[in-house]
Amino acid sequence: MSSLIDVNSPNSVTSDSANHQPNSVALPTTNSILTVEEIQKSLPHRYPFLLVDRITEYVAGERAVGIKNVTFNEPHFQGHFPERPIMPGVLIVEAMAQVGGVVLTQMLESDGGLFVFAGIDKVRFRRQVVPGDQLVMTVELLCVKQRRFGKMRGRAEVDGQLASEGELIFSLVD
Repeated sequence: MSSLIDVNSPNSVTSDSANHQPNSVALPTTNSILTVEEIQKSLPHRYPFLLVDRITEYVAGERAVGIKNVTFNEPHFQGHFPERPIMPGVLIVEAMAQVGGVVLTQMLESDGGLFVFAGIDKVRFRRQVVPGDQLVMTVELLCVKQRRFGKMRGRAEVDGQLASEGELIFSLVD
């Protein structure tokens, strides 16, 4: 997993070869753009489960904004639903969590651990997400406990309309 890095040195890449950890990307503190290739240096997710295409804003230790371009070619649309494709709610929540994962992996030294869900609270779905939509996810850090648990508030919108919101709780596991 990514280690804590200097977020004040924009776009620098570090490597911890002694611990054989993957490269980590240093994020500027505001209005940055993190490409999918750079996201993969922070998160372990890969196709078809990497659900964030870009980070458009990042404020160290506070929040991140990411986007997911929803396309008809995604595998879940084959069965959900063939005649009326709708992005499953659990994948919307997962996409928000991945944006939150960028915040957590950049601020906490995880020493090779992995952040996983410990809970999901107050999640509501307000609008369907369909192919052609661009999901804009804003995730704000609410608190961190013992450097092993984090609680975040996530919000997903399409065209300025709320699609989903809720609280995401993470735990660092070895």
